[in-house]
Amino acid sequence: MQRSINFLELIGGGKIPEVLIGTWIVMGILIVFGLAARSSLAGAKDPVMPEEGMSFRALCEVLVEWLDGFVHDVLETHDYRALVPFFGCIFTFILFANFFGLIPGMEPPTANTDLTFALGTICFGFYIVQGFRSQGASYLRSFLGPYLPLAFLMLPIELADNLFRPFSLGIRLAANLFADHTVLSLFTNLTKLIIPVAFYALGAIVCVIQAIIFVVLSMSYVRLAASHEH
Repeated sequence: MQRSINFLELIGGGKIPEVLIGTWIVMGILIVFGLAARSSLAGAKDPVMPEEGMSFRALCEVLVEWLDGFVHDVLETHDYRALVPFFGCIFTFILFANFFGLIPGMEPPTANTDLTFALGTICFGFYIVQGFRSQGASYLRSFLGPYLPLAFLMLPIELADNLFRPFSLGIRLAANLFADHTVLSLFTNLTKLIIPVAFYALGAIVCVIQAIIFVVLSMSYVRLAASHEH
């Protein structure tokens, strides 16, 4: 009799890994956030005109406007707006996953290399696609270096450089979030008064900065691939 495959045993030794649970929770929060934002916009009398005062819709519009300007300032291309949804999703997911670690007793999913390498691989595939979309088959020319007689030397260097990018993105994010969460847990356990508040504030800043760094590096790779700047 053929034995059925237990996928939980394959991915987590018979139990669901914590990083997967944390990732699902963050995804669920973002889905609810997105549906609520859509409902708020659909229920507006005039979706084009901004609301007066502070509201959930106004908060979402501020976030979208900031992401639009953020992507524009880094890419500096006319067609940047087509890339805002992708980088906006990556940024908000990483940001929420980072902040998840500030909840007492919770581990940030982005402190696990399994998730950060997956995010790096997604960004790697995305900028390769953008390179071919912008330059066609001539994008392969960028792997040969600026001087063709030295292409046999430049090709392995360029391949190694490109293949290492998703790993560098993943390691940088995971290492910084792991260190931040470890320091936060250590000082929170030592004292329950003023010091933890200061480290929570510092941890929040680290969460934002690391999300920005990851997305800025990813966008710079897309810009290089699309414009062939070296």
